[in-house]
Amino acid sequence: MARYTGSVCRLCRREGTKLYLKGDRCYSQKCAIVKRNYAPGQHGQGRKKTSEYGLQLREKQKVRRIYGVLENQFRAYFDKAERMQGVTGENLLKLLEFRFDNVVYRLGFASSRVDARQLVRHGHFTLNGKKANIPSIQLKVGDVVAITEKSMDSPKLKALAETAGTRVVPAWLELNKEACSGKVIAAPARADIDAEINEQLIVELYSR
Repeated sequence: MARYTGSVCRLCRREGTKLYLKGDRCYSQKCAIVKRNYAPGQHGQGRKKTSEYGLQLREKQKVRRIYGVLENQFRAYFDKAERMQGVTGENLLKLLEFRFDNVVYRLGFASSRVDARQLVRHGHFTLNGKKANIPSIQLKVGDVVAITEKSMDSPKLKALAETAGTRVVPAWLELNKEACSGKVIAAPARADIDAEINEQLIVELYSR
């Protein structure tokens, strides 16, 4: 599958906000937004007018990049959200939050969603006791995610397990630090999604 291989800091600068794609670096003074808070490229510091369509497009791109989802995947999530009961925009965010790699990140077992996706692909986690390595798996209430016993020998995973819980774990997840596991105990509420997202702009974009 195609994936972005360039500098992720450029993505934050393009969107004009922190997307938290580099883990601890995003919280330091080394963050690209702190050092160069303008769009990358030759004309990044120029003044630009943004149309209504431009605002909608940028919001969609920002959410795609936060969750690390390709365009076709994102459209598929939106189409599924439209068919679900409830508010389409909130349904879309819930589907993205229920991704396997996002849950790993939210539990504190990875420093970023990019890191979580890589760790899942390398088979460092189990889902309901079985090894799972597909980041896009949709979790549901009652599912349990855990670090594999073999992976606990890895210094990186051991360090992440020890620091899990230092970042706020959302109310819809339950962290068991001793067992290096976490459980989905509810569906995420809109208030649990702390990223600055205006999902209505995405709905308006796809409704054109």
